[in-house]
Amino acid sequence: MDKMIERFPDQLAEALRLAETVTIKKHSSPIRAVLISGLGGSGIGGNFVQALSADECKVPIWVNKGYLVPKWVNKHTLAICSSYSGNTEETLHVFDQLKSAGAKIVCIASGGKLLDMARELGLDFVQVPGGWSSPRACLGYSVVAQLAVLRAAKLLSGRLFRQIEAGRKLLVKDQADIRKRAQKLAGFLAEKTPVLYSADHIEAVGMRWRQQINENAKMLCWHHVVPEMNHNELVGWRNNRPDVAVVWLRNRDDFGRTSVRMDINKEIVEHFTNTSIEVYSKGKSLAEKMLYLTHLGDWMSFYLALARNVDPVEIKVIDYLKGELAKV
Repeated sequence: MDKMIERFPDQLAEALRLAETVTIKKHSSPIRAVLISGLGGSGIGGNFVQALSADECKVPIWVNKGYLVPKWVNKHTLAICSSYSGNTEETLHVFDQLKSAGAKIVCIASGGKLLDMARELGLDFVQVPGGWSSPRACLGYSVVAQLAVLRAAKLLSGRLFRQIEAGRKLLVKDQADIRKRAQKLAGFLAEKTPVLYSADHIEAVGMRWRQQINENAKMLCWHHVVPEMNHNELVGWRNNRPDVAVVWLRNRDDFGRTSVRMDINKEIVEHFTNTSIEVYSKGKSLAEKMLYLTHLGDWMSFYLALARNVDPVEIKVIDYLKGELAKV
């Protein structure tokens, strides 16, 4: 896992080169909405794309993480099916439904049934490099490939790709410091239940941290966003929780009222837990900031696994679940 995390900047570079080759056939109807379907390591890419595209893409983007296709999907929908293996059960089920919806379908995978069906039906697809044992380590491929499809559909310009390249350079430059910060964070969280809070527009980062803590460190945790948590979860902070460690994922240019809320939230929460840590991003653009926090969180989850003496790659319980599902 450490080798895969270490290769993340190189993966971004490879993904950006691949993005330059992505083209899609013209659709018969104008695109008025985007559906991105994917689960786990493939699904989180959709959340990043949704956040990064929010101030440029003029059509709504919906991230779908289940078996069923929303009723609004039709001939005016660009539907991206993303599965690193190409064999994700839920995504294949969505694909089958999309065929009769009239949507413009584009598949993203390293191989598997998804690409086989795309080729058989003459659909557009992006084949990302294979050979990675953990799909969750392939976030760079997922995000950049999906953005490339949106650009090919003329829904995005090249601005985000330049920002991702700047973020990649930042990760290379700050690699030693990122790993040092990650080790320190892991030390704070090792014997606690992590609680992650962020501004709503970077919820994808909090979600990524949670998923990486779950899979790599084999720990339960939860995440929430400000301001939404101010209308519900904040009231749950009522008793002392020495077993909980709160991480505030922040940008120095978060929306002003949101920043004020987070300051007040932190003051309230610290009455009930002694472990409360602010983690600020680095970078100029939103893409750089999100990539920085993501890479920091990936390293943190790896060091957390070491501290807990667990294998960060092993996912036997998911393999068991898939085996049991296959019997039904």
